[in-house]
Amino acid sequence: MTAFEDRARGPLAATAVDIGHALRNWRAEQESDGLLWLTFDRAEHTVNALSAEVLDELDHILAYFERHVPTGMIIQSAKRTGFIVGADIDAFAALTTVQDARVLIASGWDTFDRLARAPYPTLALIRGHCLGGGLELALACRYRIVVDEPGTTLGLPEVMLGIFPAWGSMARLPALIGAPQALDLMLSGRTLTPARASRAGIVDLRVPARVMHASARGLVSSKRRPARARGWRALTNLPPFKKLVAVQARKSVDKRDPYHHYDAPRAIIECWSEHGGNPLRAPPLIESIVNGDTARELLRVFRLRERLKGQGRQSSESDDGIRQVHVIGAGVMGGDIAAWCALKGLRVTLQDTDPARIGAALARATKLFARRAGSPLEARNAFDRLTPDARGDGVPRADLIIEAIVERVDAKQALYASLAPRMRPTAILATNTSSLSLATLREGLAQPARFIGIHFFNPVARMPLVEVVSDAQTDPQVLRQTNQLIAALDKLPLPVSDSPGFLVNAVLAPYMLEAMRCLDEGMTPETVDAAMVAFGMPLGPIELADRVGLDVALAAGEQLSVGQAAPGALTRLTTAGHLGAKTGRGFYVWRNDKPVKVGAATPPPRLADRLLAPLTRQAQACVAAGVVSDPDMADAGLIFGAGFAPFTGGPLHLHQHNQHRADKPGHVVAPTSST
Repeated sequence: MTAFEDRARGPLAATAVDIGHALRNWRAEQESDGLLWLTFDRAEHTVNALSAEVLDELDHILAYFERHVPTGMIIQSAKRTGFIVGADIDAFAALTTVQDARVLIASGWDTFDRLARAPYPTLALIRGHCLGGGLELALACRYRIVVDEPGTTLGLPEVMLGIFPAWGSMARLPALIGAPQALDLMLSGRTLTPARASRAGIVDLRVPARVMHASARGLVSSKRRPARARGWRALTNLPPFKKLVAVQARKSVDKRDPYHHYDAPRAIIECWSEHGGNPLRAPPLIESIVNGDTARELLRVFRLRERLKGQGRQSSESDDGIRQVHVIGAGVMGGDIAAWCALKGLRVTLQDTDPARIGAALARATKLFARRAGSPLEARNAFDRLTPDARGDGVPRADLIIEAIVERVDAKQALYASLAPRMRPTAILATNTSSLSLATLREGLAQPARFIGIHFFNPVARMPLVEVVSDAQTDPQVLRQTNQLIAALDKLPLPVSDSPGFLVNAVLAPYMLEAMRCLDEGMTPETVDAAMVAFGMPLGPIELADRVGLDVALAAGEQLSVGQAAPGALTRLTTAGHLGAKTGRGFYVWRNDKPVKVGAATPPPRLADRLLAPLTRQAQACVAAGVVSDPDMADAGLIFGAGFAPFTGGPLHLHQHNQHRADKPGHVVAPTSST
């Protein structure tokens, strides 16, 4: 059943329209009253994306209906995967010259401008992902309706690829909702739920699926005036307010990216403020993006993300998904894992021997749901799915049990022994250990093949990566189910083998220890951290160690640095009980979850090189030992699990890049982007 056939349950008949041009990706069907339904169904693809062929066909369709004017046009998707996920990413990857980029930009700009000037009402019926070029198409329509259901998102994430939205939305979105809110969306690349898109004013109506077609028919024939920014929002697009908005936007970008590693945010501000949102009027901006390294490396990061997502794709038709989760341990990690699972639609029971910890976990969950759920109703539903369970009554019902208790082998093994008689035979038992061996932990288990590691990173809500730890004893079906679960939680599953520290912690340990040895040599924590923040890390290694916990860093160092003494600064602090953020003092004094820093000296030359060297060596060793399948997966793990500077493409990719450049004068540790 096509999307149109599913829609056509009313009294009106419709017939296909021959526009005199071969169409592979679009279907035009017109009702007897002249209403046109234009359905996008990209040939030979599972998702709708905008390619040169797709845009050319759309342009021919619009030209035809300029001569044969319908009463209205509704654009919808035939794909179950969503409306339009954006432009064809391969088109960007194929760009080699500035002229190629100008041609690509002009094709989308001209077609969407034609859509915006249509002499009849147009409407985008949005269900599923509406991102990048998809939202640009929707913004070119007179009206927009979004279907209110999970899986529907709207956004302009081009900045995450190091590029900018070039097909009209840099002009249309500020005109629709005001410049400050529009710039925030474009500069952050964040996506919106239907409820948030409605509150922002991006869509005209938010409706349930059962009435989406009737609502579309009614709105497109309503003669309602198109939405526009009003009041002070409208003023933000006019001088002198426009200049003030641009100044504030640049300050915000400079605060997030003080070393100008990323070109695209500043290009967006300049294009909007000085060129009316039309990049074709600003060839230098196009040139800076095409000729710089940043977009190329961020495109690589995008492909790495897609590869990780692919680990969780359904690989069989069997319905063996995980729906009920029981989490044991309501500390920061366990409680936040439970809350995230509930937010993403799973039924969750949370067990702990201390009721106060459960209470604290529920309080954090309430804040998470209020911040991340699409509406107050969704937040309440998420909270209803999270059940405190001090006695462990959820164990016999759980498809998956996640243990997140203290990092001691004896404690974990004792817990597993008590769980075994109560678990369902088909249930999966998982540990959230960050370093302990699966082989050791599973000793004595009745079903060792159904035991697996699921290593989330802190903070759970912000960190996208989850290491899925297995070995030769792990049932392949259990590994597949676990990867699927992680993907369903909107996280990125990284398969790793059972090895000390797995990937991320194993690689970070020597990096942090080398930073601490710099302190033993007399450098200040602020100076060491400043060197790596300047390089492009979100925070320096000393602050990272404080956040992880100095006791954890010491244990990891002892496990991974055989034959090397621990840095003196680390042992002195741990002996004194100063363990970092969790005790209020480590290398820094901590106040309100932030380190107190007193200024940094100029870092010594090539300090970043020195600190990255052990990190790179350990990453190479992990690949050689088979902890991850290949160097790309090591780079992906460290970008998404440790925040390694995305514009570099990852540590191993960067190392290879620098090897090729080592014979050139002025060699730098990271590829620089044009500014």
